[in-house]
Amino acid sequence: MDVPPRVTVCDVGPRDGLQNESTPIATADKVRLVNELLAAGVPEVEVSSFVSPKWVPQMADAEEIFAAIERPAGARLIGLVPNEHGYARARAAGVDRVELVIMASETFQKKNVNMTVEQGLRACAAIARQAASDGIEVGLALGTSWGCPYEGHIDPARVIDLANAAIDSGVHTVSFADTTGMADPLHVDALLRLARRTIPLDRIACHFHNTRNAGFANVLAALGQGVARFDSSLAGLGGCPFAPRATGNIGTEDLVHMLHGMGIHTGIDLAQLLETSAWMESVVGHVLPAQVSKAGLAFPELARS
Repeated sequence: MDVPPRVTVCDVGPRDGLQNESTPIATADKVRLVNELLAAGVPEVEVSSFVSPKWVPQMADAEEIFAAIERPAGARLIGLVPNEHGYARARAAGVDRVELVIMASETFQKKNVNMTVEQGLRACAAIARQAASDGIEVGLALGTSWGCPYEGHIDPARVIDLANAAIDSGVHTVSFADTTGMADPLHVDALLRLARRTIPLDRIACHFHNTRNAGFANVLAALGQGVARFDSSLAGLGGCPFAPRATGNIGTEDLVHMLHGMGIHTGIDLAQLLETSAWMESVVGHVLPAQVSKAGLAFPELARS
């Protein structure tokens, strides 16, 4: 199987993971989590989101976290923004990249942010224009790329049209997101084949959930199409608070373990990551779904690659 020699892993646990926790997490613990991920060599971390605390209370301390992080050279700190006001907050906080979210499903888009997909694209374009003048990179997570719990299958042509529209508006990377874990390897392969016709590989990422235990099979399908950027969440934290039963981000330690076993470089110290994963489970106070943190390394040499 022809796979990329190196993969960039973005840990979204501090944002996409912790936003799903019902018990408040102390700001100091969030800062420690980000710092330990960066110290383990995770190159990109989605730190928080600049949303109204009325809707996502766990993210109310975004500015405090960014102010307290120890930033190693070369690391990229990401903030999710829902609108231009959120972008202004993120810029002031010193983000390296902002992440926007648009759903391929019209129904899910309205339930998630109370606007149409077309309105979302216009907002995306406005933020991209401002970010370009500010020297801040913009990424887009294109949610429900493979399926929606309300609409079912999503037409791949529609997904790619939306991705191209976002790229044309100034977005640097598009992450095809399986928001509620409805993808399978064949459909992942088909969508990415279509995407590669018009979008350069280095501008494509994937965000898989393991909700129905297909997340890592889907990673393998994406690797086969040359994708070399993946989101994951330490210990498998999180899901989606706006979708029914949508648990299951793929675990960062499980992803890194698989990649190292395949001879794919990540630059991540897996042994250090496992220590952070064990600590994080004690912080949230319940068992988290990642497996390598429970079973341990298959071979000692997989600790770093």
